[in-house]
Amino acid sequence: MPRTKGSKNKPKVANNFASQIAEKKESIASLTSEIASITANMDSLKAELKTKRTALKSVEKEVGKLQAKKAKADQKAAEEAKKAEAEAVLKKLLADGMSAEEILVKLK
Repeated sequence: MPRTKGSKNKPKVANNFASQIAEKKESIASLTSEIASITANMDSLKAELKTKRTALKSVEKEVGKLQAKKAKADQKAAEEAKKAEAEAVLKKLLADGMSAEEILVKLK
């Protein structure tokens, strides 16, 4: 008589569908609650991101305005420095005894 393949000592599987269904329903409930908490967290983070972006835009505008004011002030200071330098040169030339006409000729 030929032997049958496989072990004859297999444990019998008890089909307890009710407990498996209860387990799956528990996992569904826990996953649903996790999804809800993650969604709520995402909504709060989106709101926070929106406020941070508006704050960033306003600060960038202020920086642009301040840079424009600084550039204007720097230009004005440079013009005043040139004017002061020109006046100093003019005073020096006048102190050396040059006339106004000679100074004008030199400037051209």
